[in-house]
Amino acid sequence: MDSSDFPYSAAGIIPARFASTRFPGKPLVDINGMSMIERVYRRASECSLLKTVVVATDDSRIFDHVSGFGGRVIMTSEHHPSGTDRIAETIEILQKAGEFYHIAVNIQGDEPFIRPEQIEKVVRLFDNPATEIATLVKVIARNEDLFNPNVVKVSLARDKRALLFSRSTIPYIRGKNEEEWLNSSTFYKHIGIYAYLTEVLTKLAGLPMAPPEQAESLEQLRWLWNGYSIYADITDFETVGIDTPEDLSKLTNIS
Repeated sequence: MDSSDFPYSAAGIIPARFASTRFPGKPLVDINGMSMIERVYRRASECSLLKTVVVATDDSRIFDHVSGFGGRVIMTSEHHPSGTDRIAETIEILQKAGEFYHIAVNIQGDEPFIRPEQIEKVVRLFDNPATEIATLVKVIARNEDLFNPNVVKVSLARDKRALLFSRSTIPYIRGKNEEEWLNSSTFYKHIGIYAYLTEVLTKLAGLPMAPPEQAESLEQLRWLWNGYSIYADITDFETVGIDTPEDLSKLTNIS
């Protein structure tokens, strides 16, 4: 991945909490001899468009573990309601230390098989000067994803600007049975990686919850509600998020 033609500096930030309701201690869980957080960190570090990769945590166990394998880690407040707020604090800490970045990339700490190519795709969206927030989507190929409220759907404009995120199936196909929908339109699901202009990120952290966000429990609807532009690129790679111990037990062919 050649970064010589990319004019912006980008920081990859991995929020990592120990206290997870469904899977306490998840960042430190061992996956074939390597912790989940180390796997995410090392994969993110392979993306040449990132000037630095930082784990942002509120837990001393995670802090010590990341330091132990040679990773960069910053201790943040334990009172953040979302990963976005934790990333905003991390950028503020870096700025106070004299490090300034145009772009902050929110890399999910529970996706140990994230690809560097996916990170590059989302960062490259800032080649478009209209991009304030960037993310990825993937074409939906299965009915079980199309009608699953845990799979977030995205409606895109012609220029790939996100019009709407929803747990409902969008667009709605009028006049056809649900079994025909996949053959009647292109549907996209959201891939949970974000990148932000750091000047925009600072503003996002101070926004109150918006009515659509409260209804769907989707933070990105707060940003759309307040007029920010989210652009997406399409990835062919599936992500594998680990939300529960059961998800971990299903992993195969791990190297």
